[in-house]
Amino acid sequence: MILQFTRVLLGLAIALFHVQLADFFREQDRALAAAFRDRGILIPGALPKRAAHDLFFFLGIVLALYPLCRIWLTIR
Repeated sequence: MILQFTRVLLGLAIALFHVQLADFFREQDRALAAAFRDRGILIPGALPKRAAHDLFFFLGIVLALYPLCRIWLTIR
């Protein structure tokens, strides 16, 4: 049960800090894409800013809701 509550907190933390996480991963993706382009391999660029923010927020909420549903089904 403690593991389930930890997963809920992790999901809420991702949802709370989704802007910072999305910006960090966009920067890393941009740097990686530039490194590949320098070597002649074309890969798609980073997601648009708004899409990355929405994706990370959605991921955080889903990661928080799934263990909450498991806890609720265990208690019930």
